[in-house]
Amino acid sequence: MEKIAQFQKVSFEQFQKDWLKNFPDTPDVKAVYDGIKMPRRATVGSAGYDFYAPADVTLVQGQSTLIPTGIRAKIADGWVLTLYPRSGLGYKHRVQLDNTVGIIDADYYGADNEGHIMIKLSCDAHDGGHTVLLCQGDGFAQGVFLPFGITEDDEATALRTGGFGSTGR
Repeated sequence: MEKIAQFQKVSFEQFQKDWLKNFPDTPDVKAVYDGIKMPRRATVGSAGYDFYAPADVTLVQGQSTLIPTGIRAKIADGWVLTLYPRSGLGYKHRVQLDNTVGIIDADYYGADNEGHIMIKLSCDAHDGGHTVLLCQGDGFAQGVFLPFGITEDDEATALRTGGFGSTGR
């Protein structure tokens, strides 16, 4: 296996800012930050790195929830981190990423938000009133590193500054 990336926590200040935007009633954001688990593979044969819920989060049917993970990824050139929901959540509860597949580019690491990986999920279960409780430390998403190529006539020269959708502006 080729080692091409490293997971790190974002600063507490960045995490606090992003967390409180989405969970403003959190009484102790520092405790949430201190409890963040780094992504890891469950077995030597696993392709995906599990991302863990930083705190208890409830997913409500028909609603979207943005979860700041507190994690960023330093990725070697020529690689990308792809994000997916954990298989069991999708199978049992129809939990899905709102953008279907998350793409974390290598240059996102240097973005204005420190490359903070945030995962937006929705629960599309068919039975009414369905909710899913993600407990602190539960795996809820998985990331897979993949190599990519570019065209021979590629002329990209722009530098990233932001996150979601910033490269299309």
